Amino acid sequence: MSAHHHVQSPATTRDEDADLARWDDDGAPPAQPRSSPSAWLRVGAELGDRLVALSGRNDLLVTCRPGTRSGAPAAFYPTLGEVEFDAGLFAPLKPHEIHPRIVGDEERYPAAWGVFVHEAAHAAHSVWTAPAGADPRVVEAAFLLEESRVEGAHLTRRPTDRTYLRTSARTLVMPDIAHPTLQGVEHAAGIAALVLGRRDAGILDAGETRAVADLCEKVLGADLLSTLTRIWSAAHRCADHDATTMLAHAQDWCDALDSAAPAQPVPENLADLLSGAVTVVMDNMAANDAADLAAHAAANNAVAARSRAQAKDRAQQAGQRRKAAATAKSVFNPRGSTVNPDGTPAPYSNPVTGSRRPTAAEQSAAARLSRALRAAAYRERTEERTTSPTPPGRLNMRAALARDAQRAAGSIPTAEPFTHTRRRNSPTPPLRVGIAVDVSGSMRAACGPVASAAWIVARAAALTDPDSRTATIAYDHDLTALTRPTHRAPEHVTTFKANGGSHNLGDAIDALAHGLELSRPGAGRLLVIVTDAHYTPDETTQAVTRIKQLTTAGCAVLQLTLNKTSLHLPGTTLLHLPRPASAPAAIATAATDAIRRTR
Repeated sequence: MSAHHHVQSPATTRDEDADLARWDDDGAPPAQPRSSPSAWLRVGAELGDRLVALSGRNDLLVTCRPGTRSGAPAAFYPTLGEVEFDAGLFAPLKPHEIHPRIVGDEERYPAAWGVFVHEAAHAAHSVWTAPAGADPRVVEAAFLLEESRVEGAHLTRRPTDRTYLRTSARTLVMPDIAHPTLQGVEHAAGIAALVLGRRDAGILDAGETRAVADLCEKVLGADLLSTLTRIWSAAHRCADHDATTMLAHAQDWCDALDSAAPAQPVPENLADLLSGAVTVVMDNMAANDAADLAAHAAANNAVAARSRAQAKDRAQQAGQRRKAAATAKSVFNPRGSTVNPDGTPAPYSNPVTGSRRPTAAEQSAAARLSRALRAAAYRERTEERTTSPTPPGRLNMRAALARDAQRAAGSIPTAEPFTHTRRRNSPTPPLRVGIAVDVSGSMRAACGPVASAAWIVARAAALTDPDSRTATIAYDHDLTALTRPTHRAPEHVTTFKANGGSHNLGDAIDALAHGLELSRPGAGRLLVIVTDAHYTPDETTQAVTRIKQLTTAGCAVLQLTLNKTSLHLPGTTLLHLPRPASAPAAIATAATDAIRRTR
């Protein structure tokens, strides 16, 4: 059985009394402690503060000093209301390095904290006391069963303390193996209660304790081990104050050991065999705890890495939004000038050649598109019907008669004979259309049709809804705003030429997305890209990244091409136009679909 009781009676003398008794007859000075206890007073006080949360009691004192009166690593004195703790458990840490009051500091000394949690479990659950005159052997057996019972009870209150209770098993069980107070079958039974009892209490795993289970079954026999298992399992269910039941289980324990014949002769080296089996259990525990710690650290690292990645992504998105805002501000400048990617003017790269009045055909196309957009945006009025026992509302005679019948029967009327219908107009979604047209040398054929389409869409949007907005940007290496995201329709068609030599679609999309709020729900959103997509890999990557962000936000992206050699930008809906003159109709159809999808 256990070499040391972790629940002590008040008969244990204090250090001062022991010193006086030791040196009373020779007059020598008192023995000096191994180190000054005063350095550990603060540690004990802080442990006492943490004991309140661990045990649920605020009437206990914790004393921490080198060595203990009982000889155990720690002990709980119920009648004194004291928990005694050996400062040597904190080795090699010094008192000034230990701060138990700080939650999390216990991770630096898990073994010491595990023993402290074990004593807290005793303080919370070892509240029964043995009556005077009880058989000492039965009381000893009850204390043995109490070891795993209190840990199981503590685990139901604080399941996160399981890790520390596992570490305490190494500190508390191994000394009992090395210095047994009992021999033979009772020694094996005591080890079974200490190790296998913790297994059944949920502290240890079955696979970890297999070595002790096999050895105890060989020494005790399967029947006796099964009987002892039932006894400690019943003790686990015993109430904290029920001394009678606890002593009854202890009596059953003693009776089972007295009446059972050993399955085979007890080996002479049983203590060594038990010590070896327990060592295997502790090694398995250490390996599993190390694996769990590594898995926990890996999970924490993964969470930290994910958090850092999310923070980095948020920072990149914020930086991109700031850059997009700056690009939009520079592109949609009041002067209508061309700008470089960094926002500086580039007057010699302006593709705008002038402006003209819209033709009759373009005006008719704008009117047709406006009617189509208005029809696509139309929403039926919603109806909400409510009933009430009083006017206003339409009287329902059946409900009125039912109400009269309920009143005549003496019951509380529940019928509501008046029906009121409330009709509400559904808001009409506005339109947001951004057009990015490639003005490199290979796109000369698209200049006239796209200029016409930009005016038609802008005019139709303004006629449909005052909150609708469109904008058009011509891009090569530089950016030029052909139409701006205002609520007013342009009076003239802006004409332009295509003679650029490179592409900057990424910044063009940024300017349109910010200027028209293409990432914001609540409107029919469409981005039209007129290009053959013959870009460098870097230009393509930048453009595809922006396109993916818009499509994820719910914005439709349409790519118009004029020849079969054009490449497809991933994420866009590709539309090939053999005749450039059909571009206005294609853009109008896509804009109508974008409004229709906004429900």
